[in-house]
Amino acid sequence: MRPDLLRNVALVALSTSAGWIGWSGNVLLLPVAAAFPVFWSLTRTRLQATAISAAYFLAASRGLPQGVANFYSSDIWPGFLLWLIASSAFVTIHSVLWTDRKGWQKSFRYMAACGAMAVPPFGILGWAHPITAAGVLFPGWGWWGLSAMAAGLGVMTTRYRPAAATAMIGFWLWSAAEWTTPIPPSPWMGVNLEMGASLGREVGLQRQQELIDIARAQPAGTTVVLPESALGFWTPTVSRVWQRSLTGTGITVIAGAAIVDSQGYDNVLVKLSADGSQVLYRERMPVPGSMWQPWRGLTGEQGGARAHFFANPVVEVGTAKVAPLICYEQLLVWPLLQSAFHRPEAIVAVGNGWWTAGTSIIDIQQASSEAWARLFDLPLVISFNI
Repeated sequence: MRPDLLRNVALVALSTSAGWIGWSGNVLLLPVAAAFPVFWSLTRTRLQATAISAAYFLAASRGLPQGVANFYSSDIWPGFLLWLIASSAFVTIHSVLWTDRKGWQKSFRYMAACGAMAVPPFGILGWAHPITAAGVLFPGWGWWGLSAMAAGLGVMTTRYRPAAATAMIGFWLWSAAEWTTPIPPSPWMGVNLEMGASLGREVGLQRQQELIDIARAQPAGTTVVLPESALGFWTPTVSRVWQRSLTGTGITVIAGAAIVDSQGYDNVLVKLSADGSQVLYRERMPVPGSMWQPWRGLTGEQGGARAHFFANPVVEVGTAKVAPLICYEQLLVWPLLQSAFHRPEAIVAVGNGWWTAGTSIIDIQQASSEAWARLFDLPLVISFNI
């Protein structure tokens, strides 16, 4: 085998490993993803950079084909197609911005790629962003930790990469030795459910009563968080049932629901208590394709979830200011950073992941949420359905 070919195969294999291990769902392994800029910078042609980028992203998002097959009850081939489409933004950006120039030119190009994948429009598909590892390497550092991580990723593309890698490994070992998992603030409690695909689809009073019983089983005064879509369609009847059932308990419930109208629907979190109910949060970035379908408007069709891109980055629950993240938002960079800019006091991460069976998608979402919570030293409330 020719030396150049062997070198290229090795870089692709290493990039695949970085994506696979870094995004395995173990939060302490996230820093492995920081090796990607090294492999990207070592490529000698744009085609090689494309292959390296595709290998990393496809490995990191490997659960998508199976997840799509589960969601649509179909074979795996449509999932493979969506897998390739989802990788297009990451691969295109890192291919177009690649350069064969040495030194800081390459570093600036890589930082531009990082920025592009962190915010819309490309950031809409900005999964597996290496900067997420900032929370593992620099827990509690906040914006300084984010800046340090960004600088470290940039240096990893230069000849000073051994020094950057050594420093990162040192911070990694120190952090792993002292790691503590973020916990909910008192008196909050995230409830995980195992109701499968029926959650949000069975909308009868019996299902509502099951959820009410779960909430009422918590101590008085608790703020109980239920998963995405838990309440199904949000209606005045559902609101009245919950308000009546919570009377005298002192319990507040935050739960996922869908608000449907003739134009489409909003994926939301609602707050319920004996005093009434309100829509607390409208999802900023629903899942592209299965939920958010902007092309419908171009053909005059209606339907699909609305994206409220930069709306409601934080919401108030009592005297607490929290940053909500629904499902797909936990895989991206900008929703959390936008929320962090408003100085929340906690992160609330919910999801309905029954369709992820056989994949590590939920583990990756929770690891990402945990990393961001540790970066900004925030309590974390997690509630998922499987």
